[in-house]
Amino acid sequence: MACLVAAVGGSIFGYDIGISGGVTSMDPFLEKFFPVVYRKKNSPSHNYCRYDNQGLSAFTSSLYLAGLVASLAASPVTRKHGRRVSIVCGGISFLVGATLNSAAVNLPMLLLGRIMLGIGIGFGNQAVPLYLSEMAPAHLRGGLNMMFQLATTLGIFSANMINYGTEKIKPWGWRLSLGLAAVPALLMTIGGAFLPETPNSLVEQGRAVEGRRVLEKIRGTNDVDAEFQDMVEASELANSIEHPFRNILERRNRPQLVMAVLMPTFQILTGINSILFYAPVLFQSMGFGGNASLYSSVMTGAVLASSTLVSIATVDRWGRRALLIGGGLQMIMCQVALAVILGVKFGGDKQLSKEFTIVVVVVICLFVAAFGWSWGPLGWTIPSEIFPLETRSAGQSITVSVNLFFTFAIAQSFLSLLCSFKFGIFLFFAGWITIMTVFVYVFLPETKGVPIEEMILLWRKHWFWKRVMPPIEVAEEGGPAEAELPDTRL
Repeated sequence: MACLVAAVGGSIFGYDIGISGGVTSMDPFLEKFFPVVYRKKNSPSHNYCRYDNQGLSAFTSSLYLAGLVASLAASPVTRKHGRRVSIVCGGISFLVGATLNSAAVNLPMLLLGRIMLGIGIGFGNQAVPLYLSEMAPAHLRGGLNMMFQLATTLGIFSANMINYGTEKIKPWGWRLSLGLAAVPALLMTIGGAFLPETPNSLVEQGRAVEGRRVLEKIRGTNDVDAEFQDMVEASELANSIEHPFRNILERRNRPQLVMAVLMPTFQILTGINSILFYAPVLFQSMGFGGNASLYSSVMTGAVLASSTLVSIATVDRWGRRALLIGGGLQMIMCQVALAVILGVKFGGDKQLSKEFTIVVVVVICLFVAAFGWSWGPLGWTIPSEIFPLETRSAGQSITVSVNLFFTFAIAQSFLSLLCSFKFGIFLFFAGWITIMTVFVYVFLPETKGVPIEEMILLWRKHWFWKRVMPPIEVAEEGGPAEAELPDTRL
C-alpha cells in the first residue's frame, strides 16, 4: 500500500509528458502564445517543419531543465530529512506550477509555471524510486519499483484522453488540460504526508528503533534481524561519508556511477520522448487530421500503460537483462520500419495513404509497447537499486539529472531534427538502441533477487567490473570492509 501511494508521484511526470504534446497542437493555445507556429501549421507545404519553433520547444523543455537543477538540490534534502519530505515538496511545487499554467495570460507566466512543474518533477523523481526500492522486499523489488513507471504511463494515457476531450472545448480547453495536473499533484502531496518513512532512511537519521518498527510492519514479521543489521551497518558507513557526491567518484563506486549515467541516457535516446511529447504534433506532421492525431496519441498512451503491466509481471521471474535486450531488438525493428515507410511514402508534397497511415500507427504502437516492458521501467529501476546507502541519494540525483538533461535536449531539438533529418530521425534513434542493447549484453549483471544492501558484491563477480574495482580488504570478521577499501589504481 505504501508503494502504491508513493508511485502516484510518477503520474505527475507522465501527465506532463502527455499533456504538453496535445496542448501544443491545439489552435487556441498556438494562436494565443505562438501565432507564428499557428500560421505555419495551417500551411500545407511545410510537412515535417510545421512546428519547428524554438519558443514552442522551450515551452516543453523548460520544465526538464528546471527539473535537472531541482533534482540536484533534492539530494541533500532526501538524505538528511527523508524520502517522504522530498515527495511532499515535489507535490506542492507541482500544484503551484499547474495553477500558474492554467491561469497563464502571457508567455513568461506560462514558462514560470513550467519551471515550477519542473521543480516538482525533480524532487518527485529523485525520491519516489528510492522510496519504492527501499520499502520493497528483494523478491518483489522489481515489480513494486516499476509501479513508478506504471503511474507514469497511466499519467501519459490520462493526459492524452483529457487532451482528446478538451480539444473540442474552444477557446479555453487547453487551460483545463494544464490545470488538471493539480489532481495527481494533490494526491502525491496528501499521500506523501501519510506515508511511513523508509526503514533505511530512519536508521540513517539515527532513529533506529523507529526504523525497526517500520521494517517489522512492512515485512509482516518480527524476524527481520538479518535485514535490519544490514541496514545498521550500511547506515554507519553512510554516516561516515561527509561528501557523497565526492565519494561516488571513487573507483569502488565506478560501476554504479557508469550505470547511473548511461541507463537514463540510453532510456531517452530510444526516441520514446520524441513520440510521447510530440505525438499529436508528429502525427499531424505526417498528415493526420487534428482529431485523428489526438486519437492516435491516446492509442499509444494506452499501449504504453498496458505494456508496463507485462514488465511488472515478468521482471522478477525473467530478470532485467532479458527484458532490456528483447525490448531493444523490437524497438530497433520498429524504428527502421518507420524510417523506410516514411522515406518511401511520405515527404515533399506526398501524403500518407490511409493504409500506410494505419501501418505507421501500428508500428509506433509496437515500438511504444517494447519500451513499456523494457527500457521504460528498467531505466529507473536498475539505478535505484544498485547503489550502497552512503551514495544512494547522490546516485539517484545523478540518474534523474542525466535523464532530465537528455529529456530537455530532445524536447528542445526534436522539432528541428525532424525538420532537418525528416525520416532519418528514426534511423538516428535506431542506431542508439543498437548500441545500448549491446552495452546491456556485455556490461550489465543480472540484479534480480539480490538484496539491495548486498548489491556491491555483484560487481565484484562480473568479468569486467571486477577488474575496475580496487582490491578488497578483509575485516577481522572475515567480511568485506568496504569503508576502508584503498584506491590502489590510478
